[in-house]
Amino acid sequence: MKYITSAGKVVSDSPLPAATQELVRLRVSQINGCGFCVDMHTKNAANAGETSVRLNLVAAWREAKVFTDAERAALELAEQGTRIADAAGGVTDETWANAAKHYDEDQLAALVSLIALMNTWNRMNVIIQQPAGDYEPGQWG
Repeated sequence: MKYITSAGKVVSDSPLPAATQELVRLRVSQINGCGFCVDMHTKNAANAGETSVRLNLVAAWREAKVFTDAERAALELAEQGTRIADAAGGVTDETWANAAKHYDEDQLAALVSLIALMNTWNRMNVIIQQPAGDYEPGQWG
């Protein structure tokens, strides 16, 4: 776990906007049904100043007017990168091109790494049945 945490620190310190990072963490966790991570990232995002309206609408981001075009591109990439089995072809060229319009190479690398890391954390927490609800923002640094 220390290596996954170290990789996560690199992503957190990357030029990918912090708000985008939290939205992606939350959306991937919602898709994977990881209650612990949904709890953690909702609380972390709120603690960092994210609005309840935006947090409540992450699951319905396509219909919501509160996200930027860049955030929408990141959320789409996160969904397709998480629902690999559902999409059969993985991430579409259109989705990748849209993300590349909004993020530079370093930001894209961080975004892809973040999606992969969140899928890893979600699977670990779901497998061990990590309970949700007790997380306090900042409790792990």
